[in-house]
Amino acid sequence: MKEITRINHVGLRVTSLEVARGFYEKLGFEFIVGPIGPEPVAVMEHPSGVNINFILNASAGKKQNVLMDVPDKHTGFTHIALEVTDLATAQAYLESISYTITEGPIVTPEGASFIFIRDPDDNVIEFHQPAS
Repeated sequence: MKEITRINHVGLRVTSLEVARGFYEKLGFEFIVGPIGPEPVAVMEHPSGVNINFILNASAGKKQNVLMDVPDKHTGFTHIALEVTDLATAQAYLESISYTITEGPIVTPEGASFIFIRDPDDNVIEFHQPAS
């Protein structure tokens, strides 16, 4: 469909706006608005234009990412990939703020490299440096 121009936002279900907001602020995201609407939703945006809508209706209790952490492989979006200009610098920053690298760095045969972390609700975030 030629009318599509870009991804507008990513929706993530979270248990706590305060916790999610603090986590993503350390990644450079800025709080825009929320909670708003019937779900309710809060919005944060990175200066790069990446927009995240936090859906604030996750069930309390044990957090488990059913797309990534159970034996059955359910359909759905498994992660968000954020492109970075320098993966080593991004990794050093993440480690300096005590964010655990859960996988990687991985380098593809073409030279792209990436690492993964989890947010407080176990949503997966990839930091991706394209091949030069």
